[in-house]
Amino acid sequence: MLDKDLLKTDITRSVRDALTEDIGSGDITAELIDQNTQYHATVITRENAILCGVDWVNESFNQLDPSVDITWAAKDGDRIEPNQTLFTVKGSARSILTAERTALNFLQLLSGTATLCDRYASMVQHTKVKLLDTRKTIPGLRTAQKYAVSCGGCYNHRIGLYDAYLIKENHIAACGSITAAISQAKTNHADIPVEIEVENLSEFAQALDAKADIIMLDNFSIADLEQAVKENQERAKLEASGNVNEDTLAGLAATGVDYISIGGLTKNVTAVDLSMRFSSE
Repeated sequence: MLDKDLLKTDITRSVRDALTEDIGSGDITAELIDQNTQYHATVITRENAILCGVDWVNESFNQLDPSVDITWAAKDGDRIEPNQTLFTVKGSARSILTAERTALNFLQLLSGTATLCDRYASMVQHTKVKLLDTRKTIPGLRTAQKYAVSCGGCYNHRIGLYDAYLIKENHIAACGSITAAISQAKTNHADIPVEIEVENLSEFAQALDAKADIIMLDNFSIADLEQAVKENQERAKLEASGNVNEDTLAGLAATGVDYISIGGLTKNVTAVDLSMRFSSE
């Protein structure tokens, strides 16, 4: 689960880095405007989406100019429609124009992530399966995108390498065997569930015998997934992974696995189309 304190810290950091990246030594175009000029701006969406990124927008304006006033007409997780007003902002024209792109970059990306997750989640809502994200996130925006995943109705896998096990093919090879890898994991951190990736039914049987808590079935056929579910008898949680898209999702979910992990939830994202409209006070 995403830690709230970690998320708050990362919002501050990521916004600071984004503003620094954009502004550099100063916004030379905004300097054309008289420093006393006040502006009013409205941000709308041009398409249907799930809104996500309110705190990133607030932080973008607040870090640059705390006197800028922001009023929201929607909240994270809301369904939004074309031409709907999302928020209004009032204050220094220079500040609004300088922070605009950073604020909207976060909002359009995170809303795009949440929207994609909502579409996938709706496809399997009639099943028990939970859709999981992966570590295939945009560098520097791990917690932001994982928050967006939850806003879209999907679930977080591990946050990073530190908070959960996922023993993969090369780990197994380096440890010597599936059994050895699982045994060592339980010795090192007895309180952390052990997940291991397997590539066929033979490896699946080994993982079951070694008492893995979660078994990732990597690129299994539908028939082999069904067989694994049958053999499992609820001894471990089962996660399907590999070649997951809108065409394959329903079939994977119907096999009875507990989870399906999808890298595309965070790496195949199309930003939501937003627009900021200005008027002078």
